Amino acid sequence: MSNNTDHTLGAEYRTSFGKGAARKIRAAGKIPAVIYGHGTDPQHVTLPGHEISLIIRKANAVINLDIEGTQQLTLVKDVQRDPVRQIIEHLDLLVVKKGELIEAEVPVHVEGDSFPGTLAMLEFNTLRLLVEATNIPESVVVNIEGLVEGDQVLAGGVELPKGAKLADEEDLLVVNIVMPRASVADSEEGEEEGAEADAS
Repeated sequence: MSNNTDHTLGAEYRTSFGKGAARKIRAAGKIPAVIYGHGTDPQHVTLPGHEISLIIRKANAVINLDIEGTQQLTLVKDVQRDPVRQIIEHLDLLVVKKGELIEAEVPVHVEGDSFPGTLAMLEFNTLRLLVEATNIPESVVVNIEGLVEGDQVLAGGVELPKGAKLADEEDLLVVNIVMPRASVADSEEGEEEGAEADAS
């Protein structure tokens, strides 16, 4: 499943710069952004804040910008937020073309249940994939149903969506099935007590 339904937004060229100008832009309900890639000069624009906040709830959103009459297809590459208030401060947008292959970080979604008593440790939240810019999958699913302690899921063993290729190393550890430390300690104590009972 892809989350890359094109969103079309109106954008305006930005002529004022600096922290003060950025604050005024955000106070007006807009977000400053820069568009770059494909050998083009960076373009500084402002985007409607409310619409952007909805679009970027999902990773790797593709936005078709109408910049004062000029159409530009872009991918949300980076979102900078205020570390305290989590307000969107700035966006980095990458110029993309339909059919173009790009490298994207796709969230890993774990489903299923490992053997009772074990824990599934997600070592990496995302995997880097080589995919079409306008067809980036919403997530990569790792099924851990029935896996037991010691089992591991490596990147090379993850089933990828159609058309996607792995850009990470194949031996990258994605999910590790372990026993909780408390359970391990309890079982060791039980073994020790059993041994003492046998000795007496």
